[in-house]
Amino acid sequence: MSTGNFCEEVNSLSTKEAATTKPNVIVFFTDQQRWDTTGVHDNPLDITPNFDRMAMRGTHVYNSVTCQPVCGPARAVLQTGMYPTTTGCFRNHIPLPEGTRTLAHHFRGAGYTTGYIGKWHLADEEPVTEPRRGGYEYWMGTDCLEFVSDAYEAILYNNDNEPVKLPGYRVDALTDVAIRYIDEHQQEPFFLFISYIEPHHQNHNDSYPAPDGYREKYTSKWMPPDLAALDGSAQQHMGGYCGMIKRLDEAFGRLLDTLKSLGLSDNTIIMYSSDHGNHFRTRNKEYKRSPHESSVRVPTAFQGPGFNGGGQIREQVSLIDLPPTLLDAAGIPVPPEMQGRSILPLLHGRHCEDWPQEVLIQFGEDHVGRAIRTKRWKYSVLDPNTSAKQFAGSERYEEQYLYDLECDPYELVNLIDSGLHSGFIRELRETLLRRMEEAGESRPEIVEAPRKMKKERYAHQIK
Repeated sequence: MSTGNFCEEVNSLSTKEAATTKPNVIVFFTDQQRWDTTGVHDNPLDITPNFDRMAMRGTHVYNSVTCQPVCGPARAVLQTGMYPTTTGCFRNHIPLPEGTRTLAHHFRGAGYTTGYIGKWHLADEEPVTEPRRGGYEYWMGTDCLEFVSDAYEAILYNNDNEPVKLPGYRVDALTDVAIRYIDEHQQEPFFLFISYIEPHHQNHNDSYPAPDGYREKYTSKWMPPDLAALDGSAQQHMGGYCGMIKRLDEAFGRLLDTLKSLGLSDNTIIMYSSDHGNHFRTRNKEYKRSPHESSVRVPTAFQGPGFNGGGQIREQVSLIDLPPTLLDAAGIPVPPEMQGRSILPLLHGRHCEDWPQEVLIQFGEDHVGRAIRTKRWKYSVLDPNTSAKQFAGSERYEEQYLYDLECDPYELVNLIDSGLHSGFIRELRETLLRRMEEAGESRPEIVEAPRKMKKERYAHQIK
């Protein structure tokens, strides 16, 4: 063998070895799942043992907050790493602009094969044609899974836009597709995004269709304090909602078993998260689109290379921080247009001095509003003019809510008109304005709420 040929073979082996050491990346994404459905957030019903185990041995993002509590805009954030006001996807049924670079583009550029399974909600067409799929190569998806399928009638579209009816309960059907994808791509680095509709309600009949027998198991059981205290639909729907989450967790366990059986566990990063939560009509006429914890706080955890043993992160982490985190963990440069930042510097109990102390929340559709969540406070403003909902933002907001999350974690006491909290409100108002400008928004006017000097705390009245 000549020296030249030997060097070529060594270089070839080195290239192959480098390719196989790239970590696979899987996103397990649920829809409308509250943070307090998990055991690591003190839910006593043992619904999520697989998620809880991953959170404890991997990295648990304790204060994980969506920056837009509605399906389409939240998904735009997770695919692009940019705020809805930046991409223009500030409400449902606004497709991603052509040419927008997504996680799929970044992973493909780094030598990954990419796949998408499930709900997309970023195309405003059905089936989703190739130019609207965000750059994903393998496709078994649909724009609005809740409209084209049901619990035991899972219908999605393949790469050729052909409808495919998958057997079994819908969660299991999508998981089966994901397992086949992993098995068929185990010899190459892959980025796989699995987007479930569960535990979102089934729109056509306003139900939470759990698998047979699951709803009954969780009916009339423990209820989160806000749902127990406020009028809403939780008494009717909580059993089905929890049953759907239980099946999701079982599917997540199947996915972990697949990786273990194929010897991929040590080289696969997994992120579990959700687009927003669910307040069960306690805060408005439907299930989200509000700045409350029930709408914006979601379960998030990671495991795999770089995350195992990472501990519990207590800093405020936004959905917009998750895309740069995935790229950073895979060794892919974070593009400058992304407006979040990787959480890797926060792992293992490390403190990042310049990490933001608050999360910016944009919400709209019914109304246009903004909020910030800090370690202790939730401060929210709203444009009461409903005609403003067609716009991404407003020039004028009125103060709406102030909650003390330390004393009132389920936000039952609105302090916005308390004269005793004027100093806190003033600081939070300036922080909100600063964060809006940093996100690329114009500085609006915020009208102060009238203050009352009263010492007693008073009950928040839902209107």
